[in-house]
Amino acid sequence: MNILVNEEARAVTAGTLAGLVEELGFSDARIATAIDGEFIPKSARRQYVLAEGMRVEIVAPMQGG
Repeated sequence: MNILVNEEARAVTAGTLAGLVEELGFSDARIATAIDGEFIPKSARRQYVLAEGMRVEIVAPMQGG
């Protein structure tokens, strides 16, 4: 399926947000996720089914001050 990940077109095989996080190599990283502008908590990633054309944002927290 084709989706946008951080504004980059991607063809992916994952069916869920949790699967996508794993497919992209972020399974061990501390990240935040959003789909079509809506924050998706880590606890909901396995239940969140991806669909063609979705916009997924994956961001890592930044440190600093």
